[in-house]
Amino acid sequence: MRIYNTMTRRKEELVPVHEGEVRIYACGPTVYNFFHIGNARPFIIFDTLRRFLRHQGYKVTFVQNFTDIDDKLINRAKEENTTVAELADRYIAEYFKDAQALGVEKADVHPRATQHIGEIIRLIKKLEDTGHAYAVNGDVYFDTASDSDYGKLSGQNLEDREAGKRVEVDDVKKNPMDFALWKAQKPGEPAWKSPWGMGRPGWHIECSAMSMKYLGETFDIHCGGVDLIFPHHENEIAQSECATGKPFAKYWMHNGHINVDNRKMSKSLGNFFTVRDIAQQYDLEAVRMFMLSAQYRSPINFSRELIEQAASSLARLYTARNNALFLLESAPQRPMNQQEQAFARRADKALNDFDQAMNDDLNTADALGVIFEYARDMNTALDGKNAPCKEALEKGLSVLKEMTGVLGILSKELDTTPEAVKALVEARVQAKKDKDFAKADQLRQQVLEMGYAIEDTPKGPKVRKL
Repeated sequence: MRIYNTMTRRKEELVPVHEGEVRIYACGPTVYNFFHIGNARPFIIFDTLRRFLRHQGYKVTFVQNFTDIDDKLINRAKEENTTVAELADRYIAEYFKDAQALGVEKADVHPRATQHIGEIIRLIKKLEDTGHAYAVNGDVYFDTASDSDYGKLSGQNLEDREAGKRVEVDDVKKNPMDFALWKAQKPGEPAWKSPWGMGRPGWHIECSAMSMKYLGETFDIHCGGVDLIFPHHENEIAQSECATGKPFAKYWMHNGHINVDNRKMSKSLGNFFTVRDIAQQYDLEAVRMFMLSAQYRSPINFSRELIEQAASSLARLYTARNNALFLLESAPQRPMNQQEQAFARRADKALNDFDQAMNDDLNTADALGVIFEYARDMNTALDGKNAPCKEALEKGLSVLKEMTGVLGILSKELDTTPEAVKALVEARVQAKKDKDFAKADQLRQQVLEMGYAIEDTPKGPKVRKL
């Protein structure tokens, strides 16, 4: 696989640090609110990267953090008259709900900054002991002048940056570009004991401490949105490599930003949407489809029209799959004929073409093109009029499932329950609510006589064909 490395500004062959295994760190959310549609893009993109690498046969270790101590959390907790910990717990739970709806799998590890204070303090102390950090009145800053390579990711050196532009200006710092590793406690803030007094970690240091704990001092891929290149990722590199003397991450992947209706997303413009907002109007699987419709490094424009187009495209894929599943129920068990054998060969070629697209810097746009062309071919080649055999249908469905599974789409089960059965099941639910258990038993028996069984679960009745 070739991926575009932000560090070298070119596509490079992926050669993992450990043979057969790819270790990935993805920057996660600051959990003071529901995450917005801009956050959703990296979550979806790098979830897809993980899926594809597994498809390619790699063992993948995927770590995504939660920033659960930060000025935003402290201020929000004050507004809501709650604690920072309670606020973080709540929005971490809400993150998992929205991520699941987007088809984003849980990471192998979801470390929280507040649960790694010991590792963070040890890393800061190492930087201080080696002359890369200095303490002032309980704060600790990284000395950017001590790192001759500072700026190598973003391509900007210290002289090119002006105080006050995307950096925190503080008179006590040696250099305006120096950044906080540890912040002294202010009244009412959460704090932990440290060699510099009570305080809390800065934003950048947590990712270095947690990524190195779970992935090693040098790992394969560090990823996130393009807005994190400077200063967050730049600072991670500086503090990590100064502490270890080793390369931090081999490859840096960054997704492009999102515009809404061709304008930058902003609360002041009224075009700022959380994923929870979007879910009120659209199936989030269509949102995932939309996010994958453009190459990940390109900017993407979010609009109602484009989401509806994605939903329509997704529906066509479901139709192709469901038609094949329907035919499979009564398909004859016989060897494939010449036409079906030719289709099977084209199916193998489609999977190869899909892999080639994905191997070219995770080109999901071209990969989707392969899937749609294949779905059209499958519809034509396995037309019901020609009574396709079971083997041909299984081949067609297997390849479709393999490709769409990598992209995390087409995951909903086919519901073939007849409407008459559904009506009886709904009537039984009402009968149970009315405590008319005799009627409920009668309706269950009717469903049974139609060839279906009802299983009562905590989430409601589940119907299966006998």
